[in-house]
Amino acid sequence: MNGTPQDAARSNSDSAEESLRMVSSQPQGNEPISDEELRPQVLDGFIGQPRLKAQLQLFLDAARKRDTPPDHILMAGPPGLGKTTLAMIVANELGVAIRVTSGPAIQHAGDLASILSSLDVGEVLFIDEIHRLPRPAEELLYIAMEDFRVDVMVGKGPGASSIPLTLPRFTVIGATTREGMLPSPLRARFGFTAHLDFYPSDELEKLIERSAAVLGLSLDPGAARQLSLRSRGTPRIANRLLRRVRDWATVHELDSIDTDAVHDALALYQIDSEGLDRLDIAVLRAIVTSFNGGPVGLNNLAAMVGEEADTVETVCEPYLVREGFLVRTPKGRVATAKAWEHLGLTPRDDVSQLT
Repeated sequence: MNGTPQDAARSNSDSAEESLRMVSSQPQGNEPISDEELRPQVLDGFIGQPRLKAQLQLFLDAARKRDTPPDHILMAGPPGLGKTTLAMIVANELGVAIRVTSGPAIQHAGDLASILSSLDVGEVLFIDEIHRLPRPAEELLYIAMEDFRVDVMVGKGPGASSIPLTLPRFTVIGATTREGMLPSPLRARFGFTAHLDFYPSDELEKLIERSAAVLGLSLDPGAARQLSLRSRGTPRIANRLLRRVRDWATVHELDSIDTDAVHDALALYQIDSEGLDRLDIAVLRAIVTSFNGGPVGLNNLAAMVGEEADTVETVCEPYLVREGFLVRTPKGRVATAKAWEHLGLTPRDDVSQLT
């Protein structure tokens, strides 16, 4: 199911809130354009995700040896980890064109039929946010992916008829941040599913060093490390923070970016050593100081920080929980000892057992 209009409105609201944060994993402004210069063109140049790279390399090598377009590919994982970049790499490795669209951009089945009927042999169709396709378009895509045809309706009313249109063999690459929202029939039509995971800091450090080289920046030892620790395991955030540090270096006429420059630049944007921003700190401080560490209900917590409950739950909490600052219990949210210590406070005696 694709959810109700209320779900879509909530998702759009959360995305808007997320896009205002420097540590958001959603694209901001013209980043999809400016990121082009930082994207590797071949699989060997893609940093991180080593197991996935090996799987994808085998998958593409086999298709090339058979001289046939590869099976359809589903790329699943949180935003900002490189799904679009990998789709571009797949097309480049195969030496074919790529057509790019997204689930929200396709309003009617006819929109998708128009795209499908214009594809050439072997071409890659990349559908971002594929979980947001409207149901009629999904059903059209089922047939196109499996039988390589679309049924074109001719005429209207009782006299309308359906004419099957044969399509050349092509490859669909779908990207989703919410794999569970994909209907089973659609998910079953992908021959290979690539799951992307958050990056460890050492891989992010290599990615930042590569991006700095592309941008012509000189990084002192330790600067890339400091940036990687604040990037929340996400390449998109790492590249965004690198650009903001580049701004700092430009304004202050620095020949090289050192750890002090990283610290000073990101302090201006209220991003601390753990990658927490103003909203993250406000949530932790509210739990610790106003509720003695919790448990506290979501609505009460949201009221304390002046945000919508959905924003706190979907935009802020996932990273705090993943990094061990916060735990969810049946009675509410509880700050861990790590959260107390990060705020420079001594935790309650019973907090140390929380993990």
